[in-house]
Amino acid sequence: MGRSQETYSKKEVRDKNEKKRKEKEQKREKKKSEGKKSRFEDMIAYVDEFGMISSTPPDPNKKTVIAAESIELKITKNTPENAPNFIRKGVVTFFNESKGYGFIRDLESNQSIFAHANNLLEPVKENNIVFFEIGKGPKGPSAMKVKLFKE
Repeated sequence: MGRSQETYSKKEVRDKNEKKRKEKEQKREKKKSEGKKSRFEDMIAYVDEFGMISSTPPDPNKKTVIAAESIELKITKNTPENAPNFIRKGVVTFFNESKGYGFIRDLESNQSIFAHANNLLEPVKENNIVFFEIGKGPKGPSAMKVKLFKE
């Protein structure tokens, strides 16, 4: 007489799945018998003037009408007064000549910025005051066009 191809663990998995299916069906039947139907009005949420979510609609008496003509749209032009200063001033905090890189501390923001030897216009040493521009490097901000500050 041949043995059954179904192992004990397969039977357990099958029985467990069958049990879950029956429980789900019972929950579905219970929901149907209760007669609770969700309405669209029950699902709506409102946002008040402070950004808080509430279930009550806003008061129509507090509604303000704004004329579309009163909204001003304008673009500010880049004038020399508004233009940001791209040339920065900083101090070389570390520079390794053999490896060809170092770091510059920006005097305005105290941010440490990476500087590579390829971006140097003049040779620099530690504690030199330099002018530079901030550009995008492969791993973050990088100093570009670094030159010594001469008083």
